[in-house]
Amino acid sequence: MHSPLVIHHDLTAVLPPQYCGSCAYYAVLASYPHVFIHDGMRYDKRFKSTHRTAIADTRGVLELTVPVAKPQSTSSAIWSDATVSPHGGWWNIHLTALESAYGRTPFFEFYVDDFREFFTQDVCGQRITDYDAAIDSTIRRLLGITTEVHHIYNKELPEGIVDLRHADFNSLAPVPPYYQIRADRLGFIPELSILDLLFNLGPEAPLHLRKCRI
Repeated sequence: MHSPLVIHHDLTAVLPPQYCGSCAYYAVLASYPHVFIHDGMRYDKRFKSTHRTAIADTRGVLELTVPVAKPQSTSSAIWSDATVSPHGGWWNIHLTALESAYGRTPFFEFYVDDFREFFTQDVCGQRITDYDAAIDSTIRRLLGITTEVHHIYNKELPEGIVDLRHADFNSLAPVPPYYQIRADRLGFIPELSILDLLFNLGPEAPLHLRKCRI
């Protein structure tokens, strides 16, 4: 049985792979009963969301980037050809940044252990799309999203599918303001990673996703 977040009951969508995607991305994903994540999208270093996400720290927006090893032939490469690089010990930086940004939020301590395995040197060498998929699976579980997600690589999409590979999710599903721990000083900061919503709202996060205008 699908969750109340599903509103496009007879449709299937294809979405791009995302690293800890935005709240809007998950609002869209959760609105379909079936979704394909297209790991075979052409590698394009301008497409940052495959390995970059945005959180809110003590000073405002902070972007976190997972460095990737550049594929040998970028002209014909797809995103699944790019692998997670160990450059700069980024996993320590990301975990420290999350602890600093959200350590005092109401639900950080309840969820952080679910993510620790993704911030170790052991993830280096994985395909970035596999890394994204593993985190995505955890996020969907914590949010109670029942959408059936499958990963595809083929260039030709199934007939009748809703193609959202290049959608502007923040415009497609604008997220209404929600409680953020530093809003009294920084104001509400939109278009952040789903982790921001999860750590601030906890079990109420799925209810807020339902408020997005999709």
